[in-house]
Amino acid sequence: MAHKRITIIDGHPDPRRARFVHALSDSYAAGAEAAGHEVRRIEVAALRFALLAERSDWEHGQVPEDIAAAQDAISWAEHLVILYPLWLGDLPALLKGFFEQALRPGFAFRPQDGGFPLKGLKGRTAHIVVTMGMSAIFYRFYFGAHSLKSLERNILRFVGIKPAARSIIGNVDSDASHRAKWLRNMSESGAAAH
Repeated sequence: MAHKRITIIDGHPDPRRARFVHALSDSYAAGAEAAGHEVRRIEVAALRFALLAERSDWEHGQVPEDIAAAQDAISWAEHLVILYPLWLGDLPALLKGFFEQALRPGFAFRPQDGGFPLKGLKGRTAHIVVTMGMSAIFYRFYFGAHSLKSLERNILRFVGIKPAARSIIGNVDSDASHRAKWLRNMSESGAAAH
């Protein structure tokens, strides 16, 4: 198997290491590195950036230093792993703010007069991992996995990133064996680079 360049985007807004998303991120990275893949990591909770409030800032504003480094890690990658907890049915606000900052015009896409924008991140794949307290089946079938689908369609595909895998992890507070199973699963996914 060819080795890949992988960037992991840990989207939990709480930097405390006790959060399960951080453990999943660590497991994926460990599995990938043990298999010989190159790994870079972005921990959104550790970045310093302001939320965007004006279109002009998004289009022409100064890119914060931490966001520029994140853009470098994203453009370097062949495969992205995006992990986040489901909050109020959607991405945490800090992760959404990160994507607004990082996936700016000129980097993630290039507007074209009278046509669709050129996709600036074409050729990359993504594995999305979302955790939640409710049942994954309930989220998938009753709520239609809407935040995950929105991330795939409205953000990733728009800039050329092809969602290739998804992991919906429900009942994260249930028991240690359930968490251990998912940590093993993430390590295996990292080794396989999917």
